[in-house]
Amino acid sequence: MSNVPVRVRFAPSPTGYFHVGSARTALYNWLFARQSGGTFILRIEDTDTERNREEWVEGIYSAMQWLGLGWDEGPYRQSEHRSHYDAAIDAILGGGHGYYCDCTRESLVTRHGEQAAVLGYDGHCRERGLGPGPGRALRFRVDPGKAVVVRDIIRGDVTFERSSIEDFVVVKASGDPLFVLANVVDDIVMGISHVIRGEDLLPTTPKGLLLWEVLAPVLASVLGPIEDSGGFPAFAHLPMLVNAKRQKLSKRRDPVAIEQYREEGYLPEVMVGYLALLGWSPKGDREIISLDEMIGEFRLEEVNHSPAFFDVEKLCHFNGEAIRAMDPDSFAEACRPWLGERAGSEIFRRMAPLVQTRVARLSEAPPMVDFLFSGEVAFDPASWEKAVAGNSHARAVLESVAASSRRVEWKAEAIKEAVAAAGEQAGIKLAKAQAPVRVALTGRTVGPPLFESMEILGREAVVARIEAALYRMSSGG
Repeated sequence: MSNVPVRVRFAPSPTGYFHVGSARTALYNWLFARQSGGTFILRIEDTDTERNREEWVEGIYSAMQWLGLGWDEGPYRQSEHRSHYDAAIDAILGGGHGYYCDCTRESLVTRHGEQAAVLGYDGHCRERGLGPGPGRALRFRVDPGKAVVVRDIIRGDVTFERSSIEDFVVVKASGDPLFVLANVVDDIVMGISHVIRGEDLLPTTPKGLLLWEVLAPVLASVLGPIEDSGGFPAFAHLPMLVNAKRQKLSKRRDPVAIEQYREEGYLPEVMVGYLALLGWSPKGDREIISLDEMIGEFRLEEVNHSPAFFDVEKLCHFNGEAIRAMDPDSFAEACRPWLGERAGSEIFRRMAPLVQTRVARLSEAPPMVDFLFSGEVAFDPASWEKAVAGNSHARAVLESVAASSRRVEWKAEAIKEAVAAAGEQAGIKLAKAQAPVRVALTGRTVGPPLFESMEILGREAVVARIEAALYRMSSGG
């Protein structure tokens, strides 16, 4: 296959949010195509009509574009290829490679009892001569022969004895083709040279190769000229992604949706860089590298086949480091989806460098700065009780800071000295003196650096808010 152009495909099913495992698969396909001068194809496998939703299709497009993984061909849809599958079905039946079957799970249990699950399908309908009809699925006939060898770039040769492969269903009783048939037909027609996908699909690969062997010679004659893959594609089955308990990532249990990370304010370049590490490592001690660097360094044969730990805490750490490395203007612009026009305001531009040191995700920026844009402070009840209402020193500190704020030079360092002096008068250290002041100004006990925030907020606003907090204390608020 060395002389055959590289053609890879990413073929997600639109049955839910865009999984991080799917994103990793898309990335590895994209990288392999880019570094080999090949073609990256997007194909939506939407033959499961009961589970597919159009919003999930749009979610795939949106997530891939956010990650920077543009495609060269497509997006194609399996639902548009029914004529191809019909031609494949005719070829299977015409060549004696398949038969219709009306067996149900219950009938297998009746014939074999508790051993039914272990034995699998028993070939009961092989010689019954059934035709198509209600309740009848089409099975592919797996005849005795030499073992099926999957040549895997990551795992080496993986051998499957034919005796371990039952006659498998390729068309459901409803008439809809199953994944294994539709997948192979599309790969043949599109001339896919390399199939790069998750290891959970490895058990279906020998079935696909048996179908490929039967269908590849006849589809071209039926459908006309098709892309030439040069024979069987090369395979690369990527390692499973696991959580902290080393369990396979689950949509029900783990945070796996790319959409969630985008909404929380993870940077796309950080997400892509981290996904690349889930099975592969760049040279040296680097942990996050750019897409351009990945194109130059990524090697499919260097991917590890051991399970890869999707560490959300590590990803969050990387994201925080990347945020802190941004210049303030870029950070402010990146916050626009969460702050709207406020992200472009002068007051936020001044505040941006302070916020950057405190957030690990962009979505954390609004609660850090909302006090700058509201005339009335929204107090967090727990913060108010802890730092003000339940603090015996709060009134004295606030009264002193209000008085000094009217006359002190309005610079962060001078404001800090004034607050420190208020604390000293009350017999407490600066750290404790800051707490009631912060809550009076922001409504919370946690936020950006206090003294710089006071400088940016302005003298008049600071005095007004402290006086409002004192009035609230007096009125029993």
